[in-house]
Amino acid sequence: MNAESKQQLYDGVSQRLKNLIAGETDLIAVMATAACELRHAFDYFDWTGFYRVVEPGLLKIGPYQGTHGCLTIPFEKGVCGAAARLRKTQIVPDIREFPGYIACSSSTCSEIVVPVLTSAGVLVGVLDVDSDRLDAFDKVDAANLEKICLMVGAVHLGG
Repeated sequence: MNAESKQQLYDGVSQRLKNLIAGETDLIAVMATAACELRHAFDYFDWTGFYRVVEPGLLKIGPYQGTHGCLTIPFEKGVCGAAARLRKTQIVPDIREFPGYIACSSSTCSEIVVPVLTSAGVLVGVLDVDSDRLDAFDKVDAANLEKICLMVGAVHLGG
């Protein structure tokens, strides 16, 4: 898929998501909706979901689309932990080359993980997208998933 086609798909997802979550104040509902929209828009997204910060230094699985994921991930482990710890998007073209990779699914070949921050800069989770293809993610994915995570992070529980 070329960059222009990919961008068009992301533009559609972003617009649908914006419409679907307008006025929603429940973070879990927004995460579930975002995971669904993303998973069904891209054929190279094999697993799409969120890990939520449940205590300092610990992520727990949240809404997702795909096969089972890891239930808990410490910030010191794996790609999700690195994204949470560093608060920076992680793109891994080949998971076999990532030191400390956590194998939650045997079909995963590449991965992108994006931190989800509130408007106040508080880390509430990460968006994890796995692909069964090597080198599936690029800067177009990173830029658009970061925008989507900004939309998700803008939601506050309880209003």
